[in-house]
Amino acid sequence: MTTIYGEAAAGFEGVREAFRANFERRGDVGAAVCVYRDGRPVVDLWGGVADPETGRAWELDTLQLVYSATKGATATLVHLLAQRGELDLDAPVAAYWPEFAANGKAEIPVRWLLSHRAGVVTVEPPVPLEKALGWEAMAAALAAQRPDWEPGTAHGYHGRTFGWLVGEVIRRVSGRTPGRFFAEEVAGTLGLDFFIGLPAAERGRVSRMVYPKPELDLGAVPPAAVPPELRELVAALQDPDSLSNRAFAVTDPAEIDFNSAEVQAAELPASNGIGTARGLARMYAALIGEVDGVRLFTPETLASATAEQAAGVDRVIMMPTRFGSGYMLPVETSPLTGPRAFGHPGRGGSLAFADPEHGVAFGYVMNSIVEGGEDTRASTLVEAVREALAQ
Repeated sequence: MTTIYGEAAAGFEGVREAFRANFERRGDVGAAVCVYRDGRPVVDLWGGVADPETGRAWELDTLQLVYSATKGATATLVHLLAQRGELDLDAPVAAYWPEFAANGKAEIPVRWLLSHRAGVVTVEPPVPLEKALGWEAMAAALAAQRPDWEPGTAHGYHGRTFGWLVGEVIRRVSGRTPGRFFAEEVAGTLGLDFFIGLPAAERGRVSRMVYPKPELDLGAVPPAAVPPELRELVAALQDPDSLSNRAFAVTDPAEIDFNSAEVQAAELPASNGIGTARGLARMYAALIGEVDGVRLFTPETLASATAEQAAGVDRVIMMPTRFGSGYMLPVETSPLTGPRAFGHPGRGGSLAFADPEHGVAFGYVMNSIVEGGEDTRASTLVEAVREALAQ
C-alpha cells in the first residue's frame, strides 16, 4: 500500500481517500494534489515513486512536467500584460509582431490566439526539433504560415503552436521570454515551484514520466468496431495527413522526449511547464483572490480572461470543447467544480483550475501517463472536492 503524506483539512478527508485510491486502483505511480480555498491550502498530499528506474520516492518538493497544463500559466502572463495596459487582446497580433501579418493573418487579434480561433495549428514543413527548442526558428515559421481555416470562423486546439504563438507576443511586448517573465512576475512574486524552462540546478528534483505500452493499433481497427460518436475522430487519427495528426507534428521528429534534460531546459510554453501541484494551485488561487497578500488578477481581468470565446466541436480534437482566453472552460464530460471554473488539463492526467464561485483552486500532477477516456484520476479527485464543498 502506498503511503500518503501531507495534510487534508477537516471536511476534505474524502480527497485523501480518493488520492489513495488512485494508487490502489487507477494506476498512479507518483503524484501530488493540492487544493486552496479562500487563499489558503486545505489539501496538500503526495506519495508514490518519482523515478521507477531508481526507486526514488516522491517527496514534498518533487517536480513534475505537466504538458498542456502549462498553457494556463502562459495565458496568465498575457492577461497580466493586458491588465497593465501594455497589451490589447483585441488588437491585431501584427501590431506587436509585424511579421505575423503574412499569408492572410494581418487581422487576427491576440484573443483568437488564446481562444484557439486563429487557425494556425500546423507548420509546413515541420521545424527541426533542435531549432524549435531554440525558439526563433519556430516563431519565424509560424509568422510565415498560412492558417488552416479562415481565422475566427471555427476553433481548433492549437496543441503545439499555442506556446510559440502566445509566447512570441509575450516576448515582443515584455522584452522577456515567457519563462523569464513567469519566473520574475508570477513564480517569484508568489514563491511558486513552477518553471517554463527548467534551470539545470532543479533537474534532480524532476520525476520520470512513465508511459503505457501501446495496447491498440488504431490502423487495424475496422470502422464497424468503433462507436458511432467516435468514428470521425478515429478516422482522422488513422489518416497521417489529417489536421488532427498534423497539428501535433509541427517538429521533426514529431515525437519529443519530455524526459530529456534538453527538452526540459527549453521554453515550450504550451507543453513543458514543470512544477508542483502546490505551485499550480497557489497560482490559480492568486488569480481569483489574495494569497498571502498577493492577487494577480483584478476582477475585471478575471472576467475578461474567463468569458467564453469558443464552444462546440473542436476542429482538431473533434470533440466538444469550450475556451475562454487561454483557459479551458467546463464541459459536460469535465464539469470541474462549477460553471464558473476555468483552467487547463495536461496530457496523460494532470489538471489545474480555479473556481471563483467557490473560492477554490486545484492542482494535480502525476508521472504515470494514462491516455484516453479511461483515466478518471483527476475527475475522481475533483468529485471529492465537490463533495467537500457541498458539506
